[in-house]
Amino acid sequence: MGKKTLAVLLGSVFISMLGMNIIAPFLPIYARTMGASSLEIGLVQAAFSVSGITALLFVGRLSDRFGRKVFLAGGISVIMVSSAGFILASNPPHLIFFRFVQGLGASVHLVIAQAYLGDITPAGSEGKWMGYFNAVLFAGMGAGPLVGGVITDAFSVTTAFLVLATMNAFSLAATLLFLKEMRRKIAARVRASAVAPLKSRVMRGVFSYRMAMGLGTATLMAFVPLFASLRLGLSATLIGAMLAARVPVALTQSYTGRLSDQWDRRSMVILGGLVCVSAVAIMPMSGGFWTLLITYLFVTAGQAFGIPAANAYVVDEGRVYGMGASVTLFMMAMYVGNSIGPVLLGGIADRLGLESVFYTAALSIGAGVLVFALMVSKSGTSPPLTYFQKMSERRGRP
Repeated sequence: MGKKTLAVLLGSVFISMLGMNIIAPFLPIYARTMGASSLEIGLVQAAFSVSGITALLFVGRLSDRFGRKVFLAGGISVIMVSSAGFILASNPPHLIFFRFVQGLGASVHLVIAQAYLGDITPAGSEGKWMGYFNAVLFAGMGAGPLVGGVITDAFSVTTAFLVLATMNAFSLAATLLFLKEMRRKIAARVRASAVAPLKSRVMRGVFSYRMAMGLGTATLMAFVPLFASLRLGLSATLIGAMLAARVPVALTQSYTGRLSDQWDRRSMVILGGLVCVSAVAIMPMSGGFWTLLITYLFVTAGQAFGIPAANAYVVDEGRVYGMGASVTLFMMAMYVGNSIGPVLLGGIADRLGLESVFYTAALSIGAGVLVFALMVSKSGTSPPLTYFQKMSERRGRP
């Protein structure tokens, strides 16, 4: 695996995620200043994921056939243009529209970046490299809110939108100038169906887990900043600092990913999920900045422990069913959770109060972890064999 290729790929992911998350946590607050209801705030967040699902239906398979780079560059370009569009928004429907367009670009960029990395990942090191990917992903997600909070307090939210567009312009330039197309090894039969990976019980279990985690993430991004602002009276800078505190914890995925190549991946996914369930459930009981921060960090720790192991399952299955198709379904699961969560929980908040969204999210995450545990069999302490390894053993080949 070339170090330059890896640096450019992960660097573009970090810049893209940093840029998008400069404003993402503050969109609910910004929408509220426009008179948006909790349901409309949920729609602003959900629009990002709904459009993402639309793009994911096609982009994974197309990139398996025509290459990754053009989709990476195209996705970043859409993010950049739509981010500048937020400056023109004057009401909640405008925010929903530009968030919808931004979701198209983000889904293309992230899923193809992960598929690209999967293409060049050596067998037996799936957890390690997916751990690095997730560490960079979460680092960008965590650092973005702090930068956005400082910019919003010092200048304005429209300045944050401009910075967001500029960051993605840098990401686009790096991708076009330095990233090369890589030869991929893809089975011809993969092209027959975009949902072929769901034939695997492992993929169905991982899909359920990631969808539930996506719902939980949507809860954090849409309603934790709102809870911190309305219930605890925190400033944008403090909210950004709290969300950015996840970065050191998220970076541990470079370690937990390697760990999943040696330990029982199934147990890591389940344990990480249970930590998330517990932390989300007690989050609305927070009485101030520090208690909210601690519970938020426990959610991040649970994700950091479980998600790289789940990613490793996907890469392993991707060698059978197509890396683009498998990673697309994994990413789609997250987007389904992200799109259902804010709308469902926004409606619940309007009826039962803001705190109720956290309890609902905890129950949903728990259900996803349970489905995963039932679908994925125990694998012991060794990572599961790939399809090709199993076929070689059956035929008596080395």
